[in-house]
Amino acid sequence: MQKKILSILLFLIFLLPLTALSQISAPKYSNEFLNIGVGGRALGMGNVQVGFVSDATAGYWNPAGLLQLPHKYNVSLMHSELFAGIVKNDFGAFALPLDSSSALGFSITRSGVDDIADTRRLKNHEYGYYQYDSIRFFSVADYAFLVSYARKSNLIKGLQLGANAKIIYRNVGAFATAWGFGLDAGAQLQYKKWQFGVMARDITTTFNAWSHNPDEMRYSQLLVDSTATLPKNTIEITLPRLILGAARTIDLPKNLGLLVAADVDFTFDGKRNVLVKTPVFSLDPKIALELNYNHLVFIRAGMNNLQQIKEFNNQKSWQFQPNFGVGIATNGLQLDLALSKVADNVEVSSIIVSLGYAFDK
Repeated sequence: MQKKILSILLFLIFLLPLTALSQISAPKYSNEFLNIGVGGRALGMGNVQVGFVSDATAGYWNPAGLLQLPHKYNVSLMHSELFAGIVKNDFGAFALPLDSSSALGFSITRSGVDDIADTRRLKNHEYGYYQYDSIRFFSVADYAFLVSYARKSNLIKGLQLGANAKIIYRNVGAFATAWGFGLDAGAQLQYKKWQFGVMARDITTTFNAWSHNPDEMRYSQLLVDSTATLPKNTIEITLPRLILGAARTIDLPKNLGLLVAADVDFTFDGKRNVLVKTPVFSLDPKIALELNYNHLVFIRAGMNNLQQIKEFNNQKSWQFQPNFGVGIATNGLQLDLALSKVADNVEVSSIIVSLGYAFDK
């Protein structure tokens, strides 16, 4: 009986998504808001976390890291503003160990643009003035709800395994909404002063079912072209992503410590503008450093988003995104601040503030 149940589960997890993929095309950069990153520590290190994350944000980066939680109750909160404050990115997590060999976590993330003016119904009044009270405001926001579970493995010493079940909700004002579901799986391995990690996101592919509001869409189309066809309800698929990570701790004199880490992202949705791109996969490396004094004060730096840019003179050059951060940790409280340059313009940057608190009672 157990073998039959296992066979059915394997069919649902692996074969059904492959069947759907043969009928539905997957757009590039689907659910990309889940790749922005969370936590001041991570964003100050260029999103390098998979191999060594060990706090409540592990549910997002690698659920296997939940087994390294330092206390019984662990909370993490973050607020960041991207593109000079246009996009708000918020995150909250709660995690706790169930026993010495398992842990559980809950996370929620939101990325959105608020107070967008809908001026479609703005009309000139018969007396020559506009009725500005006809302007409506709406938000475009993406949400993800994650339930994470981690457990130690008896196969290899130091091996930790974890998994996420996530629900996606995406909202485009009154125009369209989408619901989705997906699974992630991760692992971490500690060997002396080395830490290794792997994170497989959307391992079954994540399905987003879009539903459009016909009344709102019809009104928009009529303003442009009365003969245009209205968009139909669709299914959007997020293809799997594989992230490999490694980190090494180095003890320095005078109570100083250094963490050197790197992650490599493998994507399978076509060629991307990254270091290595092929018709089958693209490879995007990231590196980071974290210097600490007595595990109390932290200084961080990271490099990611390595891209080849075409200049006005048709010459090509490689550019990257630098990231910097600082942190303070004491008595279970951790405050992190990160500054990330998101474009080749010193006036466009994102500021990330995150707060973590771990306690036993």
